Amino acid sequence: MGPELSRDDPGLVPGPREPAGKGQEEPAGNSPFGICGLERGKAGDGGRMRRCCQGMGLPCLFKGSPTSSSPPPLFLLVFDFDETLVDENSDDSVLRGRALPPALRHDADAASYNQHMRRVLAWLGEQGVRPADLKAVYESLPLSPGVPELLRFLSKHRQLFEVVLISDANVFGVEAKLEAAGARSLFRKIFSNPAGVDRRGFLTLGPYHSHACPRCPANMCKGKILGEYLRERAREDVEFRRVFYVGDGANDFCPAGILREEDVAFPRKGYPMHRLIREGQEERPGEFRAAVVPWESAVEVVRYLQELLRGKGSGRGGEDEGGRW
Repeated sequence: MGPELSRDDPGLVPGPREPAGKGQEEPAGNSPFGICGLERGKAGDGGRMRRCCQGMGLPCLFKGSPTSSSPPPLFLLVFDFDETLVDENSDDSVLRGRALPPALRHDADAASYNQHMRRVLAWLGEQGVRPADLKAVYESLPLSPGVPELLRFLSKHRQLFEVVLISDANVFGVEAKLEAAGARSLFRKIFSNPAGVDRRGFLTLGPYHSHACPRCPANMCKGKILGEYLRERAREDVEFRRVFYVGDGANDFCPAGILREEDVAFPRKGYPMHRLIREGQEERPGEFRAAVVPWESAVEVVRYLQELLRGKGSGRGGEDEGGRW
């Protein structure tokens, strides 16, 4: 399990609720990579936004100022949650020992998944399942193979790595698991669907935001979230040398598509994210720019990062000489 760490950084980012019809983006082009239109420049090429005077041709007065308490992190590592950080789908786990009624089973095919899970949580509440019971389920979720070692590595090198989590699960469950693992303070921010408790004492779920990405589910586009976060940090004069994305699902393919050549996508081997990257590379060679390092155990991620810190990371780690996996 991860190390016990101080919990002085709340870092919680509940999903914003945008009015219907607002917050929409123009649809992007037809490229499956970076489909949300959130392009990123190369590190240090001046294409990223800054808060300084550089836009007026003046030197930055603040960057590198002695008022900074510590240097900014060099790298950003992004985690998914279900079947990446934990070794189960938490939405399935909350149903342990319970069969959904036929109406809800059919509902899963017809409704958006976020709406479906709202109804599932309401049904669980009607069966007497309370938030404390669900919290215990989330806390007991097993970490994926090698994740304890990866969390320890990140804890040891927290000055170099900024860590965030983007998940289509819910804030309640993600927080519960990270606290139980003693790893909550590693994560600067958590982006997940908002959850709360209603007057009946039932756990409720909402959508994270609205977006116009045709590839992603209506309640969350991880590519939009990652792109906005990178722009936010650039405005704060934090420019990451590399970005690492660790995921497994189809909805992790979209954010991986905005990574640059110097960045690394870590898809879980044999899972939808890995399959989509392979298919895209075969059909449209060169459009997916990031290095690809598939993993079965997160220890493989640790080894790659260790080599990087030793100055040996090639940046194209998971491919053979022919560029295939």
